[in-house]
Amino acid sequence: MKKMLIALGIVFVFGIIIMSNYNNLVASEEGVNGKWSQVQTQLQRRADLIPNLVSTVKAFAAQEESIFTSLAQARAKLAGASGVQEVQEANDEVTNALNRLLVIVENYPELKSNVNFLALQDELAGTENRIATARRDYNLAVEEYNTRVRSLPTALIAGMLGFDVKPYFEAEASDVPNVDF
Repeated sequence: MKKMLIALGIVFVFGIIIMSNYNNLVASEEGVNGKWSQVQTQLQRRADLIPNLVSTVKAFAAQEESIFTSLAQARAKLAGASGVQEVQEANDEVTNALNRLLVIVENYPELKSNVNFLALQDELAGTENRIATARRDYNLAVEEYNTRVRSLPTALIAGMLGFDVKPYFEAEASDVPNVDF
């Protein structure tokens, strides 16, 4: 009888440890998912600004059609992307297309002084800051989650329960044009 109580006590303690680790993993994973949602929200906000920016620039620089086309294609790719890797690649394409658009703006002084363009530029700059903040918050949540998933003894439980390491969202290292408005 005594051995049975000891065995039940050991099973109970391990059950509590497993349950506690499981709950912590779920909470951590939900934190990562929430932060990822914020990244997607800010990327969508930027994508929603692009048509207004393009139409404003088109009024002054209609001959730059290839830039507008590549921006539209990159935006569509971002809208259809799923998963961190696909979103990251699509985001890099949007960023590169926006950079090319801002470079051509330099050729149109009247555009640089247009009130609508200046307001859109401010919105875009604010959105870029929000994206950077959301990406940083997501990566911090991923770091915390991945540390938990890979640390003992939780790693043993995480593997059995299907908790895998999450990918970081890294921005492409690109040459940002020096645009002076």
